[in-house]
Amino acid sequence: MRNKVEPFVTLVGAGPGDPDLLTIKGAKALAEAQVVLYDALANEEILTYAPKKSIKIFVGKRKGCHEYSQDQINQLIVDNALTYGNVVRLKGGDPFIFGRGSEEIEYVESFGIPTFVIPGISSSIAVPAYQGISLTKRGVSESFWVITGTTSARKLSNDVALAAQSSATVVILMGMSKLEQIIALFQKESKGEIPVAVIQNGTMSDEKIGVGTIDTIQQVVTENKLSSPAIIVIGEVVRESNKLKGFYEEFISKELI
Repeated sequence: MRNKVEPFVTLVGAGPGDPDLLTIKGAKALAEAQVVLYDALANEEILTYAPKKSIKIFVGKRKGCHEYSQDQINQLIVDNALTYGNVVRLKGGDPFIFGRGSEEIEYVESFGIPTFVIPGISSSIAVPAYQGISLTKRGVSESFWVITGTTSARKLSNDVALAAQSSATVVILMGMSKLEQIIALFQKESKGEIPVAVIQNGTMSDEKIGVGTIDTIQQVVTENKLSSPAIIVIGEVVRESNKLKGFYEEFISKELI
């Protein structure tokens, strides 16, 4: 007769893409997993930390391609925990930053299953950092906004309009399909010269970046064929990056000619 399993679920943040940015605690949790349910934004190289005999289930969601609905994912977590015991739910970035991690935890705990959360390095911070962009800098930016570009209703977040009125750095996730609307909101605030960076596949070997200003970034995105998944960073700190400073110095020189 099979011994009764003790169900347990650990929500692990996989980080922004580079597998080396997984936390040590996250790697330890994976090493003990019987089942791993992983997202599209979780680098599959991270699965090597899990035992070879463990069950790996892809439940990723990308724009226009959903392997499972959120309700189905919630049920899969519970079913596998009750059947096999130790389940790791591996989510890209940090599971509590637009990752619906709290929803999954609430659902699992409603079945009396113990849970634990291991934070991940959020792409909202790490991806700009890889380009030398410090979201805050003394004398330049005192704060930053992190906003989802697309809400659950598939609309642009109202917070983008509020952020455009501030002097803070603005980081927009899942906003590429709304780029034209985002630009219009900043132009409405007479901020056409504010620096912008669009970073696709941040921290990965196939990372691509386009830099410009509010007035030019749409053309830059088209010319560089940038698309999702990408992060949009808006603010003077983009100009302050040592990696990107040369572009803006050249840009200003051309403007003066």
